This record gives sequence, structure tokens and C-alpha cells, in this order.
Amino acid sequence: MRRAYAKRTEGLRQGVGHGPIVPCGGSASPGGRGPYSVPVKPVTRFALIAAPLVIAVTLLLNPGGDDSGLPTDSPEAVGAKATGPVNPDPFAAADDEERAEMNRTVERAPAGLAAPRMREVAWQLLASAEGSTLDWRSQYGTIEDSGDGTGYAAGLVGFCSGTHDMLVFVEAFTKDHPDNPLARYLPALREVDGTGSHEGLDPGFTAAWKKAAEDPAFRRAQEEVRDKQFFEPAVRLAKLDGLGALGQYIYFDTMVLQGPGHEADSFYGIRRAALAEADTVAEGGDESAYLDIFLDTARAVMKSKKNQQHDTSRIDTAQRVFLEDGELDLEPPLAWKMYGETFRIPS
Repeated sequence: MRRAYAKRTEGLRQGVGHGPIVPCGGSASPGGRGPYSVPVKPVTRFALIAAPLVIAVTLLLNPGGDDSGLPTDSPEAVGAKATGPVNPDPFAAADDEERAEMNRTVERAPAGLAAPRMREVAWQLLASAEGSTLDWRSQYGTIEDSGDGTGYAAGLVGFCSGTHDMLVFVEAFTKDHPDNPLARYLPALREVDGTGSHEGLDPGFTAAWKKAAEDPAFRRAQEEVRDKQFFEPAVRLAKLDGLGALGQYIYFDTMVLQGPGHEADSFYGIRRAALAEADTVAEGGDESAYLDIFLDTARAVMKSKKNQQHDTSRIDTAQRVFLEDGELDLEPPLAWKMYGETFRIPS
């Protein structure tokens, strides 16, 4: 079941090379660094400023306002449980001295998912949720339309033709590799941006994406987006919160699924809502209790998104099962179900 829960991107358009990619969905927050950290689909809320080669990190505060009167199942209402001066991104909010101390805290923590062997576990877990496979390397060239209105979804983290992220990824890649097979489709990608249309893309675009994915440079570009904009920030923050490998993966998966944005239905908003109800390990709280609240909040956001599929297998039959089984270190052997299919990683 490919892309069982396609993501919604909300952001404010900037020029090419001026902000981070958010695949198909959640809101964006600057923080990734690299040539393929580029902007996201314009809809409503975020302005992202970055350079194509070295991203200048800019804190995006969650918009204020009175959430009263929101439907109780809306993403905003789910996130509105968070009150008080909890900053969405402590690294971005810190001054230089505070940030240096945070970095020392992270460096002192066990490697967790940052260890090469555990990175592979993370990639396999994500691939089971995104592509119903453990062979994450098979996902570079995967492309399909799941019918959720976001157009074609493709690649390791699900770039979508209808949510701006695929367009700007291809634009950025084409700047360095002008003869790639996708370059000729840039005018069509600009035309369908913001829609689920395939006009100008069919019939050759899917074959062109698959052909591009044969290029090691194209694969590396996808990995850079995954690592710099999702994995590394998620693991760093989870370590700052005192979480082990399972918590680090939960943060990573949530950031990929919902986007590293600051609004209520994005990663930092979900974390903010969880912090309103439970203390992290770093704050003296219980790790399992905190992660339980975090998963409750993340699941509620998934269920609240009206225009998306509501399959919550990645939480219900994977992350929650690991938590209930006490697999806080996420050490193989591991077994879980995704969309009814059983997956295993041996020891």
C-alpha cells in the first residue's frame, strides 16, 4: 500500500533555493542544510528563507490567535491543548551559548539512531510505512498517484507534484544537472502545482522519474533531503529530550509525515501539545509515558485531517506496539505490522 497517508504541505512560496522541501504534506520549518533544501507549496502560513547551498536558518514562530470555536477534531484544536511558553524549536530559539550547551548534551547522548546500523533500521521502518517494503533503496524511483488530490507522489520521502515540493526539488536538481530526464517536465510541473492534475505530465513523466532515479546523483539528492531536513533534526531534538532510539524514530517519522513546521498539525506543534501534558525524560518525566502522549497527539492529528486517508497503522501496529513491548532502544529483532502486512528485521 504505497503512500497510505499522503501529507499536506502548507507554506508561502519563495523563489527556487529559498527554503526547505516538505514532501507532500506537513508544514515546513527551516533547519536542513544543503543544495536540495528548497521551498514548499504555497497555501497559507509559512515564509521560508534559505540559500540553495547553505541554508540560513530562520525561526518560524507558530501563528498566534484565538483557537476558540475550532472543531474539536481539527488539527488546530488538537494542537491548541498546548499552552504556556513552550517554544516549538528549542535549537532555533536558543542563543549561541544555550545552543552550544544543547549540542554538548546531544553529543554526550548514546548514538541511538545515529549509529550506522540503526540508521538502516530507521530507513527500513520508514519504507514499510511509506512503501510497504523493507527495501528502502527500491523507493528512489517509485511514483504513483494515490488519488488524494496531491498528484504524483514519488521518491524516498514522497515528493508530490501537487504540493510544490516535487517542483522545487526537480528545479534545484536541474540547476546542477540540466540534462536530467525530468528537466523537460518543469513547465508542466509549474502548471499543475497546487492541483492533482497530470496535464502535461502524462504519459511520460512517471517513466522519466524512474529513469532519473537510475542516476546516483539523483538518489543522493533524495537522501540529502531525508537526512538533513528530517532525520538529523529529529534525532538531535529527541536526544535533547532524553529519548532513546524509539523516541528518535517516532520524531523522525512524524516529521516526515507531517512536516517540520510549527503549526498545530505539524511536527513541532504536535511536540508542543505533548509537552503540555507530559514531561520529557530531560524534564524528569517517564519516557514511556511521554511517548504515549506524543503518539496520542500525533494520531489525533492524522485522524483530524479531513482530506487525507486516515490509516494509522504506522502508529497503531508499529510504533505503539514497540512502546508497549518496551522496545525503547529499538534493537532488532523487531516485528510489526503495516497495513495488515507483517514485517521483520532480524537480529
